[in-house]
Amino acid sequence: MDSGAIRRRLALGLAVLTAAGLLAVAAPGEAQAATTASCPGRKVRTLPFSTGTVYVYKRGGYVCAVTVTKKPGVKKKMSVSVQARGNRPVVDEGRYAYLAGPVTVHAGRRCVWLKGRVGPKSVSTGWILC
Repeated sequence: MDSGAIRRRLALGLAVLTAAGLLAVAAPGEAQAATTASCPGRKVRTLPFSTGTVYVYKRGGYVCAVTVTKKPGVKKKMSVSVQARGNRPVVDEGRYAYLAGPVTVHAGRRCVWLKGRVGPKSVSTGWILC
């Protein structure tokens, strides 16, 4: 194995350890959000609002979203909705203690409209990711 490959492996190991350490010292809600967001792909948007946050992920033409409350533990009315332009929205709503979703739609190259709600407060994007 050449020295470049060794350096890359060491750097990768250090990056994994650093990320694990940051999750361990992060606020409980942030650590849970990072570990329980069950959407595949890369995070493309974070939509914060006063009572929660909607995390949006994209992979291979699919868009996935979850709504996470800022104060976990107490069940409250929550929802998350993703709608690809030209289709009906896919919605998950109910009384949850931590997160609503994930919901996934196949958007291809179409715009999507995202909505999230925790209690009385909500966020709505308009058409994005076009």
